[in-house]
Amino acid sequence: MAQPQDIQNTDPSDPQTEAPETPESPESADPVQALEQAQAAFEAERAEMRDRLMRALADLENTRKRAEKDRREAAMYGGAKLARDLLPVYDNLNRALSVINDDVRGQAQGLVEGVELTLRELLNVMGRHGIERVSPQVGDPFDPHLHEAMFEAPVPDTSAGQIIQVMADGFRLHEQLLRPAQVGVSSTPAG
Repeated sequence: MAQPQDIQNTDPSDPQTEAPETPESPESADPVQALEQAQAAFEAERAEMRDRLMRALADLENTRKRAEKDRREAAMYGGAKLARDLLPVYDNLNRALSVINDDVRGQAQGLVEGVELTLRELLNVMGRHGIERVSPQVGDPFDPHLHEAMFEAPVPDTSAGQIIQVMADGFRLHEQLLRPAQVGVSSTPAG
């Protein structure tokens, strides 16, 4: 059993009991320093929020510009698939007209004129929508950006890289190539 002198007096009303030390209360701190700390925290938060706002505005502007560019490209090149699908119609009408001789023209003049009119109308409609023909001529230099070489052959009186035969016209939609012109190219070495 514990002796009475071994038990410490923990009565708070006893003046001999020491109160534990407490940190300084906010009222006892320097008010100017506290105000400066609060202002610094506010300034840091304001700078962070301003930075986030500026980044969000820049992202918004970039998104707006990208959407405008996509809209313009869709308006310009949205019909590219349809235009490619119409190219065989042009080819077939053009082939039909290329095999007509004077005898056939005399016998079926109305039919021939109808095919010619249809081909002209097709080209007019394509032109209104920005589709233009790439029609190289024999003797023109070969341009790999506009032409597709179907064969090479040595031909006298030509230089290497000259077009010697045009097999099919090419087409482009504004600046985009829909189909290159199909050509034969001379392989005659310079000499």
